[in-house]
Amino acid sequence: MKSISNDLIRGIRADLGLDTAQESVNESYVTTAKKYELRTELLSEKTKKSHQELLEDYVETLNSVSAQLDTTPREEANLNNSSFRSLKIDEVYNLNAAYLHALYFENVSDVNSRITMDSLAFMRLQRDFGSFDDWQKDFIACAMSARNGWALTVYSTVLNRYINVVVDLHSVHVPISSFPVIVLDVWEHAYYRDYLKDRKSYVFAMMKELNWDTIEERFKKCDRIAKVVK
Repeated sequence: MKSISNDLIRGIRADLGLDTAQESVNESYVTTAKKYELRTELLSEKTKKSHQELLEDYVETLNSVSAQLDTTPREEANLNNSSFRSLKIDEVYNLNAAYLHALYFENVSDVNSRITMDSLAFMRLQRDFGSFDDWQKDFIACAMSARNGWALTVYSTVLNRYINVVVDLHSVHVPISSFPVIVLDVWEHAYYRDYLKDRKSYVFAMMKELNWDTIEERFKKCDRIAKVVK
């Protein structure tokens, strides 16, 4: 995520019919959706295309929410009914949606998927789950438990270890102070066209092609984080 020029932010405001004369625009941000080329044959081209478009929709909505927040009066915020509260909730929902989709696309679709026993990912999962097989069983259980949501392996700075978690939607049951390292989308849109209601076959298919090179870099980053927060 990166900030862009005030001129572009004002342009977005103009498209939304918002005030473009406001001088302070420093709180706005604009994000862009990366294009992903998924090589897997375990998902149809129609599913890949529609999923990419969904990511772009989340990013577009996030940019719109960000621009609107800059002009929403803070003094009118309240817990019962306020535009500020609604926009802040929408911000987190769409931010998480865009971020999780990006992480998911990056860590699947490796047709040459392999993990070695001397990799950091393997060793950390074995350490915290007892064995790599136990991590897999627990992760699959999370994937089967999410109600249109996500199965995640995250590093928790609170627990100082890796855990698997179930996230419903994009923003329900998200653990505080955690960093995702393995991400699986189990919303129905991710698999229904190709697998109908057979979520388990979809989960197994995606786990066969996890990109362990990408995942390994995430584990390395979390190892550096662990040293800082101890």
